[in-house]
Amino acid sequence: MGKKTKKPGKGKEKTEKKTAKAEEKKARRESKKLSPEDDIDAILLSIQKEEAKKKEVHVEENVPAPSPRSNCTLNINPMKETELILYGGEFYNGNKTFVYGDLYRYDVEKQEWKLISSPNSPPPRSAHQAVSWKNNLYIFGGEFTSPNQERFHHYKDFWTLDLKTNQWEQINLKGCPSPRSGHRMVLYKHKIIVFGGFYDTLREVRYYNDLYVFDLDQYKWQEVKPGPGSFWPSARSGFQFFVYQDEIFLYGGYSKEVSSDKSSSEKGIVHSDMWSLDPKTWEWNKVKKSGMPPGPRAGFSMCIHKRRALLFGGVVDMEVEGDVIMSLFLNELYGFQIDSRRWYPLELRKEKSTKDKSSGQKDTDADLDGKINPIEQKECAANDEDENSEYHEEAGDLDSNIDEISQHMGTAMTVSNGGLAANSGGKPHESGAKLELQNSILPEIVKPCGRINSCMVVGRDTLYIYGGMMEVKDEEITLDDLYCLNLSKLDEWKCIIQASESEWVEAEDEDGDEDEDEDDSEDECNSDGNSDETTDDDDDVEAKNDGSVQMGDAVALIKGQGKTLRRKEKRARIEQIRASLGLSDSQRTPMPGESLRDFYKRTNLYWQMAAHEHTQHTGKELRKDGFDLAEARYRELKPILDELAILEVEQKAEEEEGAETSSRKRGKKKIKH
Repeated sequence: MGKKTKKPGKGKEKTEKKTAKAEEKKARRESKKLSPEDDIDAILLSIQKEEAKKKEVHVEENVPAPSPRSNCTLNINPMKETELILYGGEFYNGNKTFVYGDLYRYDVEKQEWKLISSPNSPPPRSAHQAVSWKNNLYIFGGEFTSPNQERFHHYKDFWTLDLKTNQWEQINLKGCPSPRSGHRMVLYKHKIIVFGGFYDTLREVRYYNDLYVFDLDQYKWQEVKPGPGSFWPSARSGFQFFVYQDEIFLYGGYSKEVSSDKSSSEKGIVHSDMWSLDPKTWEWNKVKKSGMPPGPRAGFSMCIHKRRALLFGGVVDMEVEGDVIMSLFLNELYGFQIDSRRWYPLELRKEKSTKDKSSGQKDTDADLDGKINPIEQKECAANDEDENSEYHEEAGDLDSNIDEISQHMGTAMTVSNGGLAANSGGKPHESGAKLELQNSILPEIVKPCGRINSCMVVGRDTLYIYGGMMEVKDEEITLDDLYCLNLSKLDEWKCIIQASESEWVEAEDEDGDEDEDEDDSEDECNSDGNSDETTDDDDDVEAKNDGSVQMGDAVALIKGQGKTLRRKEKRARIEQIRASLGLSDSQRTPMPGESLRDFYKRTNLYWQMAAHEHTQHTGKELRKDGFDLAEARYRELKPILDELAILEVEQKAEEEEGAETSSRKRGKKKIKH
């Protein structure tokens, strides 16, 4: 049926009702903003009074790990490389925001946390910056958010913590940067350098590209301004800033600009440019990207290790279908070789067995013999052929083993009710049994999940990643896990502290409920004729609110949630998994039905290049290193690709069935009306 005609005289009455409701909403918003709970000035004053009551430093030994948080800072203690210093951060539970001002010290060797409480401490904050120098920690800026996120307070205060006495002191000097958060701060020799950030006035968000320097010897601020015609990075926040010898590098970031169309709406810009700053002349130069750089992303973390910078994580918002936006939280690790200006993916090396090591030693000896005695070059060439044949046999054996695993999984899985279920003797089991089966066959891969705004530091050739935030469906998950990776071995991630479960509280939205009721009453008359359109719209909304896929959980997610997904959700899920695991990169992903041997034969240049960047090996050793990387990637993705293939076939069949059903419904409607 078509749309019903409106009754005369109802328009004015409806308009008056809408106006009254709008006024009520406005009054409620104003009362919310002025509520004591969200009065930032009152909150900060109360915190200041509590701090004034503290008379001495109190250290609590061996306390529980810090609560989940993101946008905090983590620094290596310059006096003790096995101690991490954690300060501040924020946590959102779906209803309220909590901002922290606590200070923790973590002993990596003892695996113990200390909670430090000191008089005259800085007020709570997040999105600040901290650097350590000699026996002090320096903190600048950041923000405090009201519990309902209606108001923000940006700091421009500058603090120092004596790491020997745990005493705080505020440094009040003229010429400091304006209030901001999302900026970055690094240490170059005896100078602290601050760049960029943003300031939220509620009416607008201002982004900065100013440069400030604090001299730790002279104890004074200086603003460095661009000279006439000089190159200068654009305004941004959330970028990464790192120092190597006499160069300071800037990479990425985020900002907003007003659209050029008539709507005057703001659009976000994810920056992927790289700059180099000379701290002697304060001149910027753009760095050309080479090698295999990461794709554009926001919220990633970076730090320096020897002659390379390391990049981890980030988020990519991608449009899957129409207006459906998927946020993909990444857990890739990239390296940037500073002297050669080359990007490359940092792949974990396969741990070699004793047999492999002994054969590798023989190969190395053969190489040395060949260099010493040219007469034996032909014999070395013959040995190379033998080695290659052995390598192909090894690849073939591994391929057959993986095929056996995949076949075993295939026989153990059956499709039922649009989902996947474990099958033993023809009887389906619950999802717990499926995961148990999966874990019994496949080795568990320990790896931090994708995230943004995590802390990342290096101490004693060990990389540490702590906390951050990710999303699952429409819920924000704030993390408190701690991972480490030996950068000399690059063999495996180790989980020092596992992530705890945080409770998500659904925020009550009175305005939204009233709007929904109003929309329902207005569209009541149209419900008869537009039922099919409403269903499609619901599908779109569900897909839009869908969450992110993590590398280690992909197979479990496909198996455990497959039968609850609608068609559009399933299609979006497939695209999401492909994007988050980097399956669109043909150099890093096996083709359907491709064996390990064929996969390496097709992509060997990529893997050898990736291996060479962090081993500097050549010849046979490089080929072995490249094969190990390819093998690890193949083992990791093969089960996921197998399950994706099943899901795609199933989803395609459902789409075809759905198309036939909807065409039958349309035919019935025409006959009826």
